[in-house]
Amino acid sequence: MDLWTRNIFTIPRGTGSGFIWDERGHVVTNYHVIAGASEARVQLSDGRGYGAALVGASPAHDLAVLRIGVSVNRPPPVLIGTSHDLKVGQKVFAIGNPFGLDWTLTTGIVSALDRSLPAGDGESLIEHLIQTDAAINPGNSGGPLLDSAGRLIGVNTAIYSPSGAYAGVGFAVPVDTVNRVVPQLIAHGKYVRPALGIQVDEGLNRVMTERLGVEGVLVLRVTPGSSAEAAGLRAARVQPDGRFVPGDIITGINDQPVD
Repeated sequence: MDLWTRNIFTIPRGTGSGFIWDERGHVVTNYHVIAGASEARVQLSDGRGYGAALVGASPAHDLAVLRIGVSVNRPPPVLIGTSHDLKVGQKVFAIGNPFGLDWTLTTGIVSALDRSLPAGDGESLIEHLIQTDAAINPGNSGGPLLDSAGRLIGVNTAIYSPSGAYAGVGFAVPVDTVNRVVPQLIAHGKYVRPALGIQVDEGLNRVMTERLGVEGVLVLRVTPGSSAEAAGLRAARVQPDGRFVPGDIITGINDQPVD
């Protein structure tokens, strides 16, 4: 807001890319593209522009879902592929908006698989990333990485570059991760990581299991409201006289031993 005229104005923060996920107008992009923005606007390839509402985001995966309201001539969603069967050397195509140059197509190969980068939340890693030499630059973030059949195999998310521009090393979130995260963002607005709901301590675990002559995982604490609590797992406890009393020890899962 201008303090003198009281006029309200917006300052464009930047541009990114995205793609249509389904027939309901959900648009997938990177979290860092919309992080800190008060509003977003989506422009389709036919020139139509729409205000977008934020549906959900997962900073740990650098993914976000927007929604636009398109009543007629809805754009078709992208075809979904798989990423678990990708091979190094496979041809890929990246579509995006580098430096504001709309709908730019670049091509390259899968350079490597299972790369990891720090996530935007500063606490976790984005894992199983696809590395590609397809030209990815600022503005490509959130755009689709496609295979030679036009199927989505990843979401372009980052580059490695000392200069800030294309250096032949780009990264994409694999579509298998997108397939797991995006439906939860649409349904719940956030992604909840699966967890057992137990806490363990490796040093204490080693001492107690050796003392008891048991191979397994000592349940030190049980998180309230977790699956572990629902299953009735018992945590270790300390008696008033200071004696440590072990609780449950997980020795196997589905007939597979756990040490």
